[in-house]
Amino acid sequence: MGRNVEIKARIADMDELIRRVAALAGAEAERIDQEDTFFRSARGRLKLRAFADGSGQLIYYERPDLRGPKTSKYSIAPTRDAAAMYDVLSRSLGVRAVIRKVRRLFLVGQTRVHIDRVDGLGDFLELEVVLGDEQDESQGTAIAAGLMEQLAVDDGQLVHGAYVDLIEAFEGSGKRLDEADATGKL
Repeated sequence: MGRNVEIKARIADMDELIRRVAALAGAEAERIDQEDTFFRSARGRLKLRAFADGSGQLIYYERPDLRGPKTSKYSIAPTRDAAAMYDVLSRSLGVRAVIRKVRRLFLVGQTRVHIDRVDGLGDFLELEVVLGDEQDESQGTAIAAGLMEQLAVDDGQLVHGAYVDLIEAFEGSGKRLDEADATGKL
């Protein structure tokens, strides 16, 4: 299983953050249109990430729902036929939710920096510090904290959980999902 240290934060000015991250990365972002279907799972989270070309990735991960840096353990299986995989998994497990987003991906050292515009939720920053076998969680946490400081992301912007959790938290609330504060509460 791979490991990374992650944070997720709400952002107010996507264009400014893109400029800051591009300066750190020394490159422009790769734009990726994604549709993540979360399936019911006895433990952890299981999602199928579908791409515009019909390919996808089946991703299983376990991660605590904390607001600050947290370690995620994950496994990824690529597929050339995301639609067929969706059919099998939706029939066997049931769909929990579908998340559509436009992701801008940057690489800053060993960190995957995602700037996401998520349908119905708004704009977010995700940092995924990919840990090497020799690295412990504290090293990843230090890298994430340093990037948060460089990008002027404060603790008040941090969000716990996954996008699917935010969507589920607001179902039936009668309010728009993007009206939530940084904690994911209305």
